[in-house]
Amino acid sequence: MRHQPNDPGPIFDLALGFWGPKALLSAVELGVFAALAKGPRSSDDLARELGVHPRGARDFFDALVALQMLERREGQYSNTELTDYYLDPEKPSYAGGWLELAGSRLYPVWNKLSDSLRTGEPGNESKHEPDYYSNLMRDPQRLRTFLRGMTGLSMAASSAIAEKFPWRDYKTFVDVGGAQGVVAVKLAERHAHLTGCSLDLPAVGPFFDEYVSSRGLADRLRFHGADFFADPLPSADVLIMGHVLHNWDLERKKVLLRKAYDALSPGGALLVYEALIDDNRSQNAFGLLMSLNMLLVTSGGFVFTGADVTGWMRECGFRQTRVEHLGGPDSMVVAIK
Repeated sequence: MRHQPNDPGPIFDLALGFWGPKALLSAVELGVFAALAKGPRSSDDLARELGVHPRGARDFFDALVALQMLERREGQYSNTELTDYYLDPEKPSYAGGWLELAGSRLYPVWNKLSDSLRTGEPGNESKHEPDYYSNLMRDPQRLRTFLRGMTGLSMAASSAIAEKFPWRDYKTFVDVGGAQGVVAVKLAERHAHLTGCSLDLPAVGPFFDEYVSSRGLADRLRFHGADFFADPLPSADVLIMGHVLHNWDLERKKVLLRKAYDALSPGGALLVYEALIDDNRSQNAFGLLMSLNMLLVTSGGFVFTGADVTGWMRECGFRQTRVEHLGGPDSMVVAIK
């Protein structure tokens, strides 16, 4: 007789796992970490400053303590070392833009997952917008939220790329679909000999310039406004595509890889980084869930394995490829022409 498990706890923990994340997203939205970056507060003072009703305030702040997002000493709440570094909006290391985007855009659309699984159609505006990104570019506030989200998403990976790739052997780079410019900034800060540009749609330019100027790197980094499907990619020693290929169907993925191959000189390198799904498709839950996220927010996008993308790269002409883990769920695929 088969053993009968007597504890449904793991099922319930997974089913109600959204409670903690939503508490964190609300904390970002309400400004908890920004307020505590200025110094410790009592529950009453913090609630008053943030406009949180007394009924839920103490439970809310203590839940964040239990989730290890806040600390509490003698009735005073403060940020942890981790949240002080990544969730203080005044710090260059701020990664909360990704959480802002998750709270305002991704969390609501995940309620449509069952519908999207039945129909194969996205659950957001891209279901009705034939050109989602063109419409995004026409809404400055929506665009800013999106770009800050991409900066937060790529913060850790860009630091790892700056450390793990042999940049001493190269002088120039182009970050294709570079958004606000976090990858370019991290590379330029870590390697003084590098110069580069970030390619994205023209409307992104002012946001890139603002971000790069705030880091004092405008003399080494520039913006290249273009449509990477309609226009040729600029030549450079290294081309980078981070969280770009997952937006598109297989045909368009291969178009971008072929364009990267054509733009590189012999010996040049293409770096593709994503939350790659493990080749056995059973371990990197984040990568698999990110692929479901692309189902919800794009008309054809999906995440892929390292084996998938190296196969596509070889179809395009690349002969040397390798997969290297960056940290967390992210890995990069390096292809040499």
